[in-house]
Amino acid sequence: MLLLFARRLATHVSPRLLWKAGYLWAYHGMKAVRAYHRRRKRGQVFPPFLFLALTDACNLRCHGCWIASQGKARTLSKDQVDRLIAAAKREGSRFFTLLGGEPMLYPRWWEIPQRHADCYFQIITNGMFLTEENIDRIVQSGNVTPLVSLDGLEAANDARRGEGVFRAAMEGIDKLRQHKVLFGVATTLTGENLDEALSDEYVQSLIDRGAMYLWYYIFRPVGPDPSPHFCVDRQRMVELRQRLLRLRRKHPILIIDTYWDADGRAVCPAALGLGFHIGPQGSIEPCPPLSFARETIDDHGGDLFQTINQSEFLRSFQRFVAERTRGCVILERPAELVQFLRDEKAIDFSGRDALAELASSCPRTSHHLPGEEIPEDYWVYRFLKKQLFFGMGGYG
Repeated sequence: MLLLFARRLATHVSPRLLWKAGYLWAYHGMKAVRAYHRRRKRGQVFPPFLFLALTDACNLRCHGCWIASQGKARTLSKDQVDRLIAAAKREGSRFFTLLGGEPMLYPRWWEIPQRHADCYFQIITNGMFLTEENIDRIVQSGNVTPLVSLDGLEAANDARRGEGVFRAAMEGIDKLRQHKVLFGVATTLTGENLDEALSDEYVQSLIDRGAMYLWYYIFRPVGPDPSPHFCVDRQRMVELRQRLLRLRRKHPILIIDTYWDADGRAVCPAALGLGFHIGPQGSIEPCPPLSFARETIDDHGGDLFQTINQSEFLRSFQRFVAERTRGCVILERPAELVQFLRDEKAIDFSGRDALAELASSCPRTSHHLPGEEIPEDYWVYRFLKKQLFFGMGGYG
């Protein structure tokens, strides 16, 4: 499998784009993780990766999405984006996930990677704006990897994202392959699409389309349309983990999750301080679907390291999660999470009543499976999970 994957990379991705990904994403990513561990030993908090929600504007209304743009879209300013990236670079962090909403609706989004050529950007897109013009911009900058959101084959995808979305996204994906762009597909696993999305047929279809990595997320019932019927129960969660391991050994594509470590134990990236979410109003939030904060990027005169490192809210959140689960408190402990947010006097930056939505949630299974942990059984993934935490994509 490894040799086949290497051959695919060598023959289907532009050498220039591949070199930039290896140097800016993989090499500097490992350095960023090591710098993060050194900071932790000193008692400091600053992540190796950051999510930047450039805007909450979006052309789709997917079931279970936490983005709810109301009226005029909220956006990070050019100055805010540049200050964020410069501050992260000072701490050795050069990988950024750009999301929204739909990040390609952000005005002149392509200028961000152009201005910061020494960084690497993953842009999570619904695929509707993968035009020839935008793909040319991606190729020219060289430091961008698109991650196209799909939720299975056509029927399953369009049931969540809207009629015609699958075909439009496929047209964009075909253009990425033709231009030899390094790209991936993000698939949210639900109780309804799990069999299909973890099937050999689905994975092979993405390989045939030119995807080099497949990033799986687990559905969380959040937002104004939580759609809890999409949730994955415990039995299926164990099956999900088993299928991931089997697919990794079988197919020449990098299959990524951010849920389990090399020993199969659950991981909450936000609780470990591996990545925080910067909302379109500049709020510094624990993770993308949890749009609560007490600080913004403009605090402390714009000193991002000082603001994050001194944030009692982010530190308290880490302690709150660690005392309860290795998994997702949004799924497992919604009532306790609501009380925590109230006690912390956290501000809701969602643009809706996210606290009421959480309060109406019921406890559900997350990826924390005590007694049923399944370690990585392939040395490649054990190495990657110990040395390079797979970016910080988290948008489903």
